[in-house]
Amino acid sequence: MNKKELERLQYPIGKFKAPNQYTKDYLKEKIEEIGLFVKKLETEVSQLNEDQLETPYRPEGWTIRQVIHHCADSHMNCFIRIKWALTENKPTIKYYEEGLWGEGFDNKTMPITPTLELLKGLHFRITYLLRNLSEEELNKNFIHPEHSKTFSIKEIIGIYAWHCNHHLAHITELKKRKKW
Repeated sequence: MNKKELERLQYPIGKFKAPNQYTKDYLKEKIEEIGLFVKKLETEVSQLNEDQLETPYRPEGWTIRQVIHHCADSHMNCFIRIKWALTENKPTIKYYEEGLWGEGFDNKTMPITPTLELLKGLHFRITYLLRNLSEEELNKNFIHPEHSKTFSIKEIIGIYAWHCNHHLAHITELKKRKKW
């Protein structure tokens, strides 16, 4: 497999592209995408058997099981980062080694049902919070030490909507390739 094919498998919807402007319509649309993610994910994985859950979405990539658990890991961190930004003055967030978390025993072996349940509650909380933020709150921010960059909550909305769709596409594209 050549580099271009591998990159297409790794980024099936492309890399995140920030909008020129974070309009109310853009933010509303992205919050809805975040809100719909778990239902879409559950629909895509509910009929998969154990062998299918153990299939990597690309060579040397995570299995579907690991992708599902990674979404919970990542989105829990997202929620906490948003809460920090809302309650502290430009906090420096804690970086986590997502690759190592993804390779953990739990992410490799645990059933997906508890994680889907966790994601349902978590995404309800995230979207409930995001839908009710003021313009001032949407502009609150935090410092990400890995990137040495400041992110606002409104930027995070776009990034996490992309993150949901990115990992959902890993699963849907694998299912198409495998004709599942």
